Amino acid sequence: MGMGFLDDLRGKSGKTDLLEKEDLSPTDEGDHERFAHYVDKNKITESAVTGKPVRALCGKKWIPNRDPQKFPVCPTCKDIHARLK
Repeated sequence: MGMGFLDDLRGKSGKTDLLEKEDLSPTDEGDHERFAHYVDKNKITESAVTGKPVRALCGKKWIPNRDPQKFPVCPTCKDIHARLK
């Protein structure tokens, strides 16, 4: 919800999705918690209401709680996002 970068993605199917850059507390192992990730905006909102984890484009799963503006963008998410445009 208004946490930063929003982008309108249009795939070949014509389906439109909004993604939001977000970084959250880790539920997965690894270096993923050092990055801001791309997540479906609706999933960010749902997580804020329900407390359920979200899944980033790169596959990282976690519960939102940090400001994504303070972290570099995950290179894997960035690559996948670029291919969706």
